[in-house]
Amino acid sequence: MRRPPAALLALAVPAVLLAGLAVGAVPLAPAAIGRALVDGDAPAAAIVRGVRLPRVLLAFAVGGALGTCGAAMQAIVRNPLAEPYLLGLAGGAGLGAVLAHALGAASAWGVTPAAFAGALAAVLAVVRLATVGGRRLDPLVLLLAGVVIGAFCAAVTSGLLTVADATTLRGAQFWLLGSFAPASWPLLAAFAGYAVLPLALLQRDARALDLLALGDEPARHLGADVDAVRRRVVLAAALLTAAAVAVAGVIGFVGLVVPHATRLLWGPLHRALLPLAFLTGGCFLVLADLAARTVARPIELPLGAVTAVVGVPVFALLLRRVLR
Repeated sequence: MRRPPAALLALAVPAVLLAGLAVGAVPLAPAAIGRALVDGDAPAAAIVRGVRLPRVLLAFAVGGALGTCGAAMQAIVRNPLAEPYLLGLAGGAGLGAVLAHALGAASAWGVTPAAFAGALAAVLAVVRLATVGGRRLDPLVLLLAGVVIGAFCAAVTSGLLTVADATTLRGAQFWLLGSFAPASWPLLAAFAGYAVLPLALLQRDARALDLLALGDEPARHLGADVDAVRRRVVLAAALLTAAAVAVAGVIGFVGLVVPHATRLLWGPLHRALLPLAFLTGGCFLVLADLAARTVARPIELPLGAVTAVVGVPVFALLLRRVLR
């Protein structure tokens, strides 16, 4: 199959961003959006600059981070079913975020460290379970351990919400269902501050990820420091997942669907795959958010439910392929 040029994706990005700015309770023409971006006194400036632009950019950044994170995780565990949500990272990050919210640290700068601590604790528990008895890290056992830890985190989160007061319960629903409704420029800045470094670290390890996808022994023979690379990738994935959960809640399946679509279209080499997964993930989540806020207007659907509608069938197809 002939692969489409990557330049097509570069053309799709502005089109998707424009759609995110144009569609809403008040439809806007492209000309009105352009005037609002240039002139702060334009009629649509308050809507575009104050509401839609930070939301669209945040959705694009979070989707890109989750897509990149999923591509890296699939490489280090050599399992096409791997993504942050399934490996327990999102469950741990969500638990940390809900704990921080319950304790009154509801800002992004306060929630993100708690979400990061939860994600890191979850991934350490997953690795510990997967290597019990001194056995080497097995991708299939790692995936099962992630499901177990994710379920445990979900159970603890449910228990906390059961005993929480009504205010905490209402606020915590944001973290559990996923939404970009609270998007703002400070929230976007907070996410960017946490995401830039781990994204750069993943891109730096692109060649090593190519080697790890071949297996630990071939990677070692070809000069890769397997253990160090795996630690760096897991740490970067934990931070990216924590930052995404802190600003948008738990959004599953983005890290599963996007890497496979990108790999199918443009190949498996991570030097190109990681940035292309970022752009594809950004477009995917902007469109998912657009659907969430328009399909059942004036009600806004949970974003995690929208991504699951796409992600669950893809997961079923991948699981069927793995079990063959």
